[in-house]
Amino acid sequence: MAVRRVPVPVRQPIGRWLRESRSGLVGLAVLIGAGAGLGAIVFRWLITTFTHLFSGQADYADAGRAAHPWFPELGPWFLLLAPVVAGLVYGPLVYKFAPEARGHGVPEVMYAVAERGGRIPVQVSAVKALASALTIGSGGSVGREGPIVQIGSALGSTLGRIARLPESRLRVLVACGAAGGIAATFNAPLAGPFFAMELILRDFAAESFGAVVLASVTASVVGRAAFGNTAFLELPPFTLRNPLEYLLFVVLGVVVGACGVLFTRVLYWIEDFCDWVWRGPEWLRPAVGGVFLGGLLLVLPQMYGVGYPVLQNAVEGKYVIGFLVLLLVGKIVATSLTIGIGGSGGVFAPSLFIGAMGGTAFGIVVHAWLPSLTASPGVYGLIGMGAAFAGAARAPITAVIVLFELTGQYTIILPMLTAIVIATATSRALSRDTIYTLKLRRRGVDLDRHPQERRLAATTVEAVTEPLPEPLAGETALDRAAHALAVSGHGILPVVDGEGRYQGCVTARAVAEALGSDHDGTVGELAELPSLITCETSLADALTALANAPGTGLPVLDDDHRLAGWLTHQSVLSALASVGRSGPA
Repeated sequence: MAVRRVPVPVRQPIGRWLRESRSGLVGLAVLIGAGAGLGAIVFRWLITTFTHLFSGQADYADAGRAAHPWFPELGPWFLLLAPVVAGLVYGPLVYKFAPEARGHGVPEVMYAVAERGGRIPVQVSAVKALASALTIGSGGSVGREGPIVQIGSALGSTLGRIARLPESRLRVLVACGAAGGIAATFNAPLAGPFFAMELILRDFAAESFGAVVLASVTASVVGRAAFGNTAFLELPPFTLRNPLEYLLFVVLGVVVGACGVLFTRVLYWIEDFCDWVWRGPEWLRPAVGGVFLGGLLLVLPQMYGVGYPVLQNAVEGKYVIGFLVLLLVGKIVATSLTIGIGGSGGVFAPSLFIGAMGGTAFGIVVHAWLPSLTASPGVYGLIGMGAAFAGAARAPITAVIVLFELTGQYTIILPMLTAIVIATATSRALSRDTIYTLKLRRRGVDLDRHPQERRLAATTVEAVTEPLPEPLAGETALDRAAHALAVSGHGILPVVDGEGRYQGCVTARAVAEALGSDHDGTVGELAELPSLITCETSLADALTALANAPGTGLPVLDDDHRLAGWLTHQSVLSALASVGRSGPA
């Protein structure tokens, strides 16, 4: 009697389960969300600790030039020393262990996702947390969203690489870390996923979105266990007076959106100026620059740290219009200077601050002009917050969600949508790049290109140059040139003079037409100059030149415009195929 064998289910190895199954991705997303939530708790504790250490206050921005309680004899002059002392600590830390931790963080994460397959060095989390907490705690006028995005993203990247995930999933885990960080630190479980999808992944694929949402929810639960279920700003309820105000919200979107673009440009102008001025070692730059930051804080202490108490005061109507404009300009300069000297911190909160000041000032003007038709100035300040972020980052969905979670008021959604969409359109009209993508474009990275195009743009012709076919001397007779062109198989050959200098190219078609018309001359008379290709030309530009070439190849020239090699369609296509194999899964 035959024995019936019952098939035994084969257990799937855990590594393969994590790499290939949806449930594995879900498990990692939840784990990263919990880690990002814990990271946000530690990061905010570090900021509070260093703020107490350097200023003696929970938040010095609203302390009104109070003296440090440990050094009362210094009065407010301790502000000159705090950024210097902190710079002496985090400057060498960043320089030696994680240069990526310098600056506002989000562009580095975007670059890692777009160009490095989601790979972020493991030490970035710790270095970024310490450097940013020291920067903010000592008075650096930056936000905490950029650091927590980089901290959470580095965690996601590290876990993904430990599990040996493919690049396609590794990028998703980086976005999970970014979403979890935003959700936990701002108590904004909706804003976290949209920030990650709109700015980090730049895609709303269903599988990615599900994982990112799970990470955000998990991080929010962890964050609320420590911080409670309260918004990071406490704002009074706002109401609208008249439908005609929507016209004013359109104007507000234009004005504050332009302020967001101005913030972007000033940020990089000051950073370039600091690069131009500084000639010392990079590790010392934050400390030396801290003297100038301290001087600014001494004049305008409201710029100390993130400045949420000042923002709340503005929206509640506690400042006059002149002081609001001063705070707006001061924040642009203070944030730009903090980053320019090598500080570490985000630009999300400063953009909200700028929008609140500009929007409230705008609201004061229109309310004085049309008191019976307009809402309180604070409404315009609140809407201006989203408009400024949309103008700077060009992320309208995130801006709307953040402001909705901030207020919890549905009545303000329509005015917000109006102003934010107009601010985004204004930003596009005034600038090609956002506050995040401009930093990458200055490095030669264009995120608007397809990934394969970006890799082609990053590869030079020198990497795929072929041996140069025998060039024709300019005095070569046409019949001999016709034979050489037929043998070469390219349909085109370079032409040189008696001293070997490049004169152009001659094509088989041009020689054949000359012979057919009984033209008696030399190839030098038929030479033409095709599109110039040098060793440093990118493959993307070279492909365009080859597409317009009269033959199957073009010469490659060196810096002295002498022949250095030959480029063909086949060599570029081989490079393109190689890029496709190494591109995203």
